[in-house]
Amino acid sequence: MNTTLSIDPITVEVVGSALASITEEMGEALVRSSYSTNIKERRDCSTAIFDRSGNTLCQAEHIPMHLGSFLETVPHIMKRFPLADIRPGDVFIGNDAYEGGGTHLPDIVLAEPVFFEDQLIAWAINTAHHADFADRGHAHIYQEGLRIPPVRLYREGVLQKDVQELILLNCQVPHERLSDLRAQMAANRVGVQRLQALCGKYGTERILRAGEALQDYAERKMRAGIAAIPDGTYRFTDRFDSLHFEGSLDLSVAITIKGDSMHLAFDAPPQMRNALNVIYTGLLATCYYAVKAIIDPTILPNAGLARPISVEAPKGSLLNCEHPAAVNSRLSACQRVSDMIYGALAQALPNKVMAAGNGCCAAAVFSGSTDNGELWVYLETIGGGGGARPTADGLSGIHVHLTNTSNLPVEALEQEYPLTLLRYELVNDSAGAGTWRGGMGLRRVYRAERACQINVETSRLGSQPWGLEGGGAAQGSSCSVNGAPLAGKTTPLKRGDIVEILTPGGGGYGPPQARKPEDLRRDLVEQRISDAFARREYGELALQTQ
Repeated sequence: MNTTLSIDPITVEVVGSALASITEEMGEALVRSSYSTNIKERRDCSTAIFDRSGNTLCQAEHIPMHLGSFLETVPHIMKRFPLADIRPGDVFIGNDAYEGGGTHLPDIVLAEPVFFEDQLIAWAINTAHHADFADRGHAHIYQEGLRIPPVRLYREGVLQKDVQELILLNCQVPHERLSDLRAQMAANRVGVQRLQALCGKYGTERILRAGEALQDYAERKMRAGIAAIPDGTYRFTDRFDSLHFEGSLDLSVAITIKGDSMHLAFDAPPQMRNALNVIYTGLLATCYYAVKAIIDPTILPNAGLARPISVEAPKGSLLNCEHPAAVNSRLSACQRVSDMIYGALAQALPNKVMAAGNGCCAAAVFSGSTDNGELWVYLETIGGGGGARPTADGLSGIHVHLTNTSNLPVEALEQEYPLTLLRYELVNDSAGAGTWRGGMGLRRVYRAERACQINVETSRLGSQPWGLEGGGAAQGSSCSVNGAPLAGKTTPLKRGDIVEILTPGGGGYGPPQARKPEDLRRDLVEQRISDAFARREYGELALQTQ
């Protein structure tokens, strides 16, 4: 590359905005052309652009956790395939946590090289959560689904049918997988075409230089933000519990600030014989998200922001697992990592960090078969309360930190699956009290309309999302079938069985006695509305308030 080519800041800004626009357009193309409810309704997918060396240029503002599925995908591809053998129209598919760059098997990644004038300039890449590998064991990764190292799904634009058939044969709902894979292909094609047009407008060398400048700019902003934190080591310990094991575990972090660099050192127990283990790239994605959100949310989402940050955790531990650990539910532990980072940096940055959010990735996976023997799988992750902020209440009924998916509308759920949603509401008294109150958790109550099975993942069963600066802790979570507490293993359901899932609220901020009278009045109104929804009297309440 011509290193003497000068590039002005305005061009860098224009190119950066164009890259952000391209990744967002890729995401919309993926959502709008997908088939499964998990992608078209819940938007459980992400898109990104990487430079030709495999560094993040831009990730759309979708799901922070999916960065972990991107970080090592292109490096794995380039390690397996010589650059001279990569051609325009090639598309690589992969999902494996150990040999493919992924973080768990349902997140299938498609990566396509972008060529312009016979030169590799970038990679268009996306991942989508294929809600398929249900009713599985989780003692090790071989039980969790089909492991796909990076292999060609398309070779110079030609579909490799044998590869596709191999993948679909190992899926429970192959027609959904085929349609969603085609949507992923369409999304990447949008990225390829837009990047090629950008190079045609500004020239390849200028685009490549702008990509480097954007990463350098993100690094400078991150270093400036870290440098504003007082030097020192800040520690925090939190409890982690799950339906996968009895009792709870202590996880801790020590964050050391030295000048304009940050080091995060985690302590965690050995990896477990269940699905909660986190691969190192998943830990990195969590740390990059949490630090960026606290220090400066406007920092560009590219590889430059990671340069001042180093992360370590014991190898073979829950937070840095090694083969053959199962990893399907890694997000539960990652949510606790976010809580710990917030708790530690709250000591260094008072009045800037929010209280703990719901701190879990509550998920319900129903699966069964239809009258004609076709299998179906319904996955939903359920929001909860957000932590209170130094100047505002926490938000209620939302996904926090790493998940960022949408809820599945009741109409879509009941049209697609043999389930009825009896209740969907905010949970009164679930929020942490404070000068600024935490957000409320959610209650979802399902009725099975035919025999099936359910697997539930949640946390904060025995611990509570903590408050800050005198704010109160929030209510934890609970799960039951027909009123009996739900076990961690897959539970069979008969027709008419009732499943209830309550998610945690968010912690409060500041002493409750300092809450203003107008906020107390608003609390009362919100409680009346929530009670009315619970009694199905919201129509009458609306008339009364007119």
